[in-house]
Amino acid sequence: MAQLESKLLEIDIEPGAVSEISPLLRRVTAPNPSVMTGPGTNAYIVGRQELAVIDPGPSISSHVSAMLEACEGAQLRWIIVTHTHPDHSPAAMLLAEATGAELVGATIENDGHQDTSFKADKELNDGDVFANDEFRLRAVHTPGHVGNHYCFFLEEEKTLFTGDHIMQGTTVVVIPPSGDMAEYLHSLEKLKVLHAEKLAPAHGHVMLEPNSVIQGLIDHRLAREAKVLAAFEQHGSGNLDQLLPLVYDDVDPKVLPVAKIALWSHLLKLETDGRATKQVGDSIEQEIWSLVGA
Repeated sequence: MAQLESKLLEIDIEPGAVSEISPLLRRVTAPNPSVMTGPGTNAYIVGRQELAVIDPGPSISSHVSAMLEACEGAQLRWIIVTHTHPDHSPAAMLLAEATGAELVGATIENDGHQDTSFKADKELNDGDVFANDEFRLRAVHTPGHVGNHYCFFLEEEKTLFTGDHIMQGTTVVVIPPSGDMAEYLHSLEKLKVLHAEKLAPAHGHVMLEPNSVIQGLIDHRLAREAKVLAAFEQHGSGNLDQLLPLVYDDVDPKVLPVAKIALWSHLLKLETDGRATKQVGDSIEQEIWSLVGA
């Protein structure tokens, strides 16, 4: 997907190593690099005496051991997941069994992309706060990438943990039906008012100048939507496979299968906005999309 530039806090990302990000924050990256996960899934350890781990990641024994070692000498109180995709939450149960920490997250049904092993002790709500003498961590519901996605704002350091809502260097995939492009854009606007000073994503480096990063993502999505509209104006109508090379003519062909999902999410947003309509087919690929009134 698109490569987006941002100013970074370029502390080395080395799977298994503990990276000191700030006085309250450390990072342990899982050894699961890929096109979709970048250098791997970042688990963030917040605090020094009573801890929270955000996004413990995949169930890889070496990664779980690295997190437990980083937590030695302190109490792990909360294990928090931004969402329950398989690269974010499977290690949560293993950490909880080893430490007795509370599992915190939002679960979702009828979505085939979820980690079904995750069972929350506490179901998240927007505005929930996790606080002790060291820090105050506030949950911010950010549906878009998927409906049960949350970001978390560390008030003492004005750091926003973005999970997969904002990734470093690239755009995220909005995955219907739980994922929703209109909600994604709304959630980005919602994050602006926090006035964060750093973005700590689940994939990639910590980013500086958050509102610039957020606005860049909004501008990119709206520019892609404009390409969808331009494709309709030029060609009238089409299914996903016909529209894909027109709307995503600027990406590596290897990522077109992922871009196809993003295109679907853009079309669904335009349908919600009353600007596009579809003729229902036997499959998503066979649906014919056109502009309303065309």
